[in-house]
Amino acid sequence: MSKKYEQLAKLIADRVGGSENVSTLAHCQTRLRFVLFDNKKADKEGLKSLEGVANVIESGGQFQVVIGTHVEEVYEEVTKFVSPNLDEQLVPKDNRNVLNKLIDFISGTFSPVIPAISGAGMVKALLALLVLFDLVSNDSQTYYVINFMADSVFYFLPVFLAYSAATKLKCSPYLAVALAGILLHPNFSALVVAGDAVTVFGIPMRLVAYGTSVIPILLIVAVQRYIEGFFKKIIPNAVKIVFVPMFTIFITGLLALLIIGPIGSYAGEYLAMGFEFMQEYGAWIAPTLIGAFLPIMVMFGLHHGIAPLGVMQLTAFGYEGIFGPGAIVSNIAMGVAILMVSIRTKSKKSKQLASANGITALMGITEPGLYSIALPKKYPLIAAIIGGGIGGLYAGITHTVRYTTGTSGLPAIPLYIGEDIGNLINILIALVITAVITCVLAYFLSFKFEKNEEESIESEKKELILENTIIRNPIEGQVFPISEVKDEAFASEALGKGFAIEPSEGRVVAPFDGKVVTIFPSKHAIGLVSDTGVEVLIHVGINTVELNGKYFEAFVEAEQPIKKGQLLLTFDLEKIKEAGYVTQVPIVVTNTPQYSKFETLIEGQTQKEKAVFSVSV
Repeated sequence: MSKKYEQLAKLIADRVGGSENVSTLAHCQTRLRFVLFDNKKADKEGLKSLEGVANVIESGGQFQVVIGTHVEEVYEEVTKFVSPNLDEQLVPKDNRNVLNKLIDFISGTFSPVIPAISGAGMVKALLALLVLFDLVSNDSQTYYVINFMADSVFYFLPVFLAYSAATKLKCSPYLAVALAGILLHPNFSALVVAGDAVTVFGIPMRLVAYGTSVIPILLIVAVQRYIEGFFKKIIPNAVKIVFVPMFTIFITGLLALLIIGPIGSYAGEYLAMGFEFMQEYGAWIAPTLIGAFLPIMVMFGLHHGIAPLGVMQLTAFGYEGIFGPGAIVSNIAMGVAILMVSIRTKSKKSKQLASANGITALMGITEPGLYSIALPKKYPLIAAIIGGGIGGLYAGITHTVRYTTGTSGLPAIPLYIGEDIGNLINILIALVITAVITCVLAYFLSFKFEKNEEESIESEKKELILENTIIRNPIEGQVFPISEVKDEAFASEALGKGFAIEPSEGRVVAPFDGKVVTIFPSKHAIGLVSDTGVEVLIHVGINTVELNGKYFEAFVEAEQPIKKGQLLLTFDLEKIKEAGYVTQVPIVVTNTPQYSKFETLIEGQTQKEKAVFSVSV
């Protein structure tokens, strides 16, 4: 296995607070999803500053680290450094509101199942293409076999959901699967088919086909958690391994067949009636809202609470128009808007990012482009919201649906192939409308939002023609090797080559002529770029982000030009020491890969503005 992301994984593990602060860890298509015992122990700003981390979001009770499409590889490395703490006594009281708890539960239950559902959906899409091009007949054995291969995931969906729900609720996933097996057992299915009245201990049992159902098993596992937990507390350890599973299966199983399952089935039926009503009288609402605002939902993780509604509609009717149509037009809108940036921007870095992330968005994964391009530049997000909303409106008005689930990008188009070819034509029209409107809006908005062309060209020249640079001492104090900094991210040079200072005063001045790239809200760190192209991060203290700006004052702002020796920041050195923080100041060249040679010119006590570090191309 590649260790490409080992260093990044270690830094992520450290900055979320280590194993002792991690209750659970999972991942979706683009994010690491932590549930932490104490979010305040995580270095959120430190995580955001890592190369390879697009953003950090706290939503639905989860601490989400946005990575990108390679998240699974990063996850595998993170698990080497993080072992979730399963001691329930350490879990703090859950003060989240009901909505956040529900979103967290739904997200945590459905996210692990999505790959199986998507894979099965794409198999059905492939089968639809084979039929469309007359390569396979609807009444052939080949069609029959491939069809039940794909349908197996949907029929046994209660089993998949049982396992993931139990894992989320921290009860036995294997007992949960056993309970799901009761609902799908051939003997029970035979009773349902026969339709004769059945009683258990004199109690009539409602005969319901639970294959493809969703709500009943979620309710059953929720009850299992309490029944299993109760017997774990009262049964002696010596016989717990036998009697806890016995009582859990016996009692929960009877409750499932006689009470919980029927209640869940009634809820599912009413939900299906709601879906049917919406599809008949308000089919445009969901695709329009999701087409427009899916990027916002993604930012806050809310889409994971909505997408399962589409799965429920699909299992009830064989099609879904709640999430899929809106999601595909939104993702295409985002992809087109980002690709327009690659055409309009004069920045080489932005052009490269936009080209790669735009294509990724067209394939259905928008988060890398959303955080790296659309949000910083604003106009691609505006264009995508408007274009996606109008495309979603058309899809809704024409009652466009998809017949199975899968990705929400260009590869998902075959999911809309049904007996009526008009459905496929309508989604294609919706995508064309989306792409055209988004493209035109992004183009015209770019004139307002993109930087002046001449400035961009000059900046590009500086990016391409880097010069040897002398970095002067920005803080009076003791200069020492960065390898001795009491923070592994800096000491390991993972963030770049550089040097460090133990300050003797609380004033930071510009080490060269250039401009301010960024200044952190907590004012403890500032990013600069010299007129010769060297990008430098000055980080005052270790973990001082926790002070939230206390004891710091900034005298410049982002994008402001600076001159060598100009005052940038001040900080109360003694107060920071009294607060217990290490006051070392790492100074790193963040675009280290663009240079070949680095040399510390002087060590020991050094005054401000003395030449201390040399960077050579």
